[in-house]
Amino acid sequence: MKHQNALPSFGLKTFMTLAAIGLVAVALFFFYTRSTQTEAPARPNPSEIYAADGGDRLYSPFSLQIDPMERLLLINFEQDPDEIYVGFEPQVFDDPVHGRGMLVIGWRVDGRVDVYHQPGLILDPATYDIAGQGLAEMVERPFTDAYFEVNAAGVDAYFAFDDLLGRRIEVTVQERNARPRKPFGLLAPMGSAAASPSALPLVFLHDFYFVRQGDTNLSIVVDGQVRRPDALPIPLDGMRMHFTRYSPDPLIATLNPAYEGPLAPLERTGEQEARLGDLVFDLVDNQGRTEIVQMRRTFKQREIAVAFNPPLPHLLNLADGAETSGTFTLRGDPSVGTVTGEYRIKRAGSSVEVQLTPGGGWRPNESKWELRFLYWVASVFKQWPKTYLWTGSLDLTDPEQVTMQSTWRRTE
Repeated sequence: MKHQNALPSFGLKTFMTLAAIGLVAVALFFFYTRSTQTEAPARPNPSEIYAADGGDRLYSPFSLQIDPMERLLLINFEQDPDEIYVGFEPQVFDDPVHGRGMLVIGWRVDGRVDVYHQPGLILDPATYDIAGQGLAEMVERPFTDAYFEVNAAGVDAYFAFDDLLGRRIEVTVQERNARPRKPFGLLAPMGSAAASPSALPLVFLHDFYFVRQGDTNLSIVVDGQVRRPDALPIPLDGMRMHFTRYSPDPLIATLNPAYEGPLAPLERTGEQEARLGDLVFDLVDNQGRTEIVQMRRTFKQREIAVAFNPPLPHLLNLADGAETSGTFTLRGDPSVGTVTGEYRIKRAGSSVEVQLTPGGGWRPNESKWELRFLYWVASVFKQWPKTYLWTGSLDLTDPEQVTMQSTWRRTE
């Protein structure tokens, strides 16, 4: 997973239903109270899961990757669709992985996506196959005069290109509202639509907000025809909003991408730390066995971490027939909440079977009553991770060359 729709993937029809329900004052009062999150204290693995001896190398069946992105914006016109498109999503990159430039995802009426991108970007078409109903076409376009910035007044963006049929598409968003923005954090439910996921997609949107209708020029022109942008059917922060939303500070991560091949051992960099590239593992000693209590990565001063309780055991030292299980908590900036779940590990001979499921779902950390009610009514926000299941099978026949096969599937 890399650049599929990184913003909430449901359309305006869903929001219309939520808005009608949202007028029920009793329900609003019921949900106004902010939920609390508590975590059980860490507990050690029992010593009986370990054999008397084992290898020294330390392996992790779990991984965490970061996919750099600078900014993103989603412009919906589902209520006034073009014959091909219902929305456009510009994304901006400036990093060694993708290069520097803009791409625009065209969200099609048939649920598939077209990706238009500047020539300088380095992209893999395969990474878009879990966007909506999959990738239709990926083509280069110059986007000569394109720009997309977010300032104190809001979004200032423009892009124009010719689509696959040679039609001219031109989009302008100029927000000039003098009222202060009140952005918030969000885990986008973009993983809810994937039928065959290759990873758990974690799109944390910092400073997320909607484009305000007042003092804004929002123009969508397709083949000379003006399309009407969708409107958010409920006010937010006392203002009418377009259903055009954006984040100037996204953090896009993937947990446990599907993998087949050899596992690299962790490099010990200290008594309580090991590394695998940019991924850092915090270690703890359990009666002479090294265990992994947390793994974490940092991108642009933002850290995302996965903590395990109890810690992940030393795989090479597991006794034949040993089983252990525990919970995990994935957290980043406090504004975007947490994802929780469970893991299970079992050794049989030279094989170790591992399962991980985010069965606790997403727990938002939000004080706005409109948003807390939205998350309550629109269960997709919090529930979609619960339908993901990761399984991995490790072969420890050669402790110097451990291999693993792993996959994700949806459980419903």
